[in-house]
Amino acid sequence: MDFSKASFEAGQVLLIDKPLHWTSFDVVRKLRNLIYIKKIGHAGTLDPLATGLLIVCTGKFTKRINEYMAQEKEYTGTFTLGAVTPTYDLESEPENFKPVEGITAEQLNEAAAKMTGEIMQVPPAHSAIKVDGKRVYELARAGKEVKLEPRKVTIKEFEMTEVSMPVVHFRIICSTGTYIRSMANDFGVLLGCGAYLSSLRRTRIGDFSASDAFTMENFQEQIPADYKMKG
Repeated sequence: MDFSKASFEAGQVLLIDKPLHWTSFDVVRKLRNLIYIKKIGHAGTLDPLATGLLIVCTGKFTKRINEYMAQEKEYTGTFTLGAVTPTYDLESEPENFKPVEGITAEQLNEAAAKMTGEIMQVPPAHSAIKVDGKRVYELARAGKEVKLEPRKVTIKEFEMTEVSMPVVHFRIICSTGTYIRSMANDFGVLLGCGAYLSSLRRTRIGDFSASDAFTMENFQEQIPADYKMKG
């Protein structure tokens, strides 16, 4: 990979393994400060509690952001059964606890099957979608109720890789626009016990894999010491 300023300005696709607790914009801002380039953006937000592949485009390649955003995505992670949270993940505290001892493997498989293929999904109230010019998470935090319409998404694969009650490990391949947090909540509704997203990692976007991504530390180490004077 060419780490010259001229190359970044001409256009590059950077694969970054987003750290836990960072926002996607935190990554973009850090990279902008590292490589001294204004034209830079990411192709698909990851929530702060998610890790994994973030595609970042620089220079003229920012024109391709929508193209990368439209590609299918693969995620791994965990749903925790037996409670819900207002945000559908651990950004808020679990509540409404229910027992999970009676849930069978057959019930889990039936719920997963119902959520595979083309489905209608309601985005979380705590999401970055705009309603009347405002982010719905801002309205939700202000205590205002927002009605979001269901959207058609495609779940190509929904595999449970391990079950250790109350935690279900999963691998999901889905279309763009899918909210894994909503999948967790809907999974809990189908099972009648509630569920929330307790961990999430994006492992693939189209042909790009998280296994080929730089950590932020590793990327920073590649920047030449005299970078500002190059290019």
